[in-house]
Amino acid sequence: MTAASKASGPVVAAAGLVRSFGVDRAVDTVDLTVAAGETHALVGLNGAGKTTLMKMLLGMLRPDAGTVLLFGEPVGDAGPQVWSRVGHLLETPFGYGELTPTENVIVAARLHGVDVSSARRQAGEMIGELTLDRWADRRSRVLSLGNRQRLGLACALVHRPRVLILDEPTNGLDPMGVLELRRMLLSRSHGDGVGVLVSSHHLDEVARIADRITVMHRGRVIGNLDPGGVDLEHRFFEMVYSAEREGPWTQPSPPRP
Repeated sequence: MTAASKASGPVVAAAGLVRSFGVDRAVDTVDLTVAAGETHALVGLNGAGKTTLMKMLLGMLRPDAGTVLLFGEPVGDAGPQVWSRVGHLLETPFGYGELTPTENVIVAARLHGVDVSSARRQAGEMIGELTLDRWADRRSRVLSLGNRQRLGLACALVHRPRVLILDEPTNGLDPMGVLELRRMLLSRSHGDGVGVLVSSHHLDEVARIADRITVMHRGRVIGNLDPGGVDLEHRFFEMVYSAEREGPWTQPSPPRP
């Protein structure tokens, strides 16, 4: 991350976010920022609250308490000028089964305000960058799991966003796809100044791309990991089980690995 990127301030800023589902506190008083030109990784066990947090950052869920700003504007007030600069991939990749990958990526671009000619050109570029050429004119319903994930990534990236929020983006990808995604994220964050927030279970992979790693557990931020540190997995589990010992949890502790 460059000095200029740091000076520009956060493109995503969350303060005091809380979200409960019944008696379950899914996100518990979380503060988080993403700066332009940085990749900020969220890691945690299943159910740690990563996806719920990302949904609140994107306005898909309303927080019970706390605030979210995108480019300095409250997420609830964000209009097309904000959303045209945001790309995301959460849970199920975007795509209509009856459309081809090319058509789907064009639709995604148009939904973010890209004009028709630019949408077609940029869709072609994304199809090539994510090596979907072979399936570009087939119905998307026939795509494999990994290629559906590639399609979702193409739809998230096609309009050249300034913020990317990606939930487990390596899901279903083969080793070549993981390498391609790594290259794309590094190019966009460190090269183009895009702010990237990514969640993952793969500590070794996020360490290759992240400027910061934040650890979540049972809805809370419990600490940070140094991407350049050694034995990240050991340090991660130390933090998780330390939080288990200290926290007033009402659910059973996760099993030790």
